[in-house]
Amino acid sequence: MDRAFEPIGDSQRPHRKLPAAVDTAVPSVARVYDFLLGGKDNFAADRAVAAKLLELTPDGVDVGLFNRAVLGRGVRYMAAQGIDQFIDLGAGLPTVQNTHEVAQSRNPQAKVVYVDNDPMVLVHGRALLAENEHTTVITADLCAPDEVLDNPDLRALIDFNRPVGLLMVAVLHHLDDDQRPDELVARYRDAIPSGSFVFITHFIDGGEETAEIERVFLTDLGSGRFRSFDEVRGFFAGLDLLEPGVVYNPLWRPDPTDVVAAPISFAGKIIAAGLARKP
Repeated sequence: MDRAFEPIGDSQRPHRKLPAAVDTAVPSVARVYDFLLGGKDNFAADRAVAAKLLELTPDGVDVGLFNRAVLGRGVRYMAAQGIDQFIDLGAGLPTVQNTHEVAQSRNPQAKVVYVDNDPMVLVHGRALLAENEHTTVITADLCAPDEVLDNPDLRALIDFNRPVGLLMVAVLHHLDDDQRPDELVARYRDAIPSGSFVFITHFIDGGEETAEIERVFLTDLGSGRFRSFDEVRGFFAGLDLLEPGVVYNPLWRPDPTDVVAAPISFAGKIIAAGLARKP
């Protein structure tokens, strides 16, 4: 394991007051991702799941890094098209190059609302953003779109009369088919105005190569569905999918300075990205 991601004991971590709803013995999707990105807001149960995933995925830490990098490229693209307000659904714990940092580096007045159902995200996010009047964090379940879209804190920043950048980054694969993720995306799509963008990243089914990884997600975290490229493209129904379509993260509009390995590594093929515009 890369030493940057070598776990330290909970007793070595600085004391911090946790929300009452946080059960540190139960792994959390947000905290597992936090560990894989090199963060410190995770616990032994989260690190145990991450360790299993890293054993199954060569260069597994790259999965999170590729996904973080493609988020930045997607936000920069939308900002270049004039988008100055973003809703980041299932945002996870704050880490490097968050959506607001990328957006506001292009436009300091850009508005960003983070949405997550993990109470730790609210605590850490609000502490990080205490002096940022253009960004907020709300605790809500993305599977309850009316609750999200009608939230007064979201409405205070987001003007639905103007185009919005809607991000669903590494979140839809945590919904089972019986939760109808396609209908959920359609509900958000219908709520945003013409000219808005929808950016999605999602686990990609690699057959036998990813079957055991999916099993660990479903068994230890309770969610983590790997879907085909066609299934992920289906989430963009009613939208104009932009080039290069839905492709592995490293292949989605790489920056001129990016070195894209050929062939794509196994870690690079775990998640794919796509961006579409609402006509």
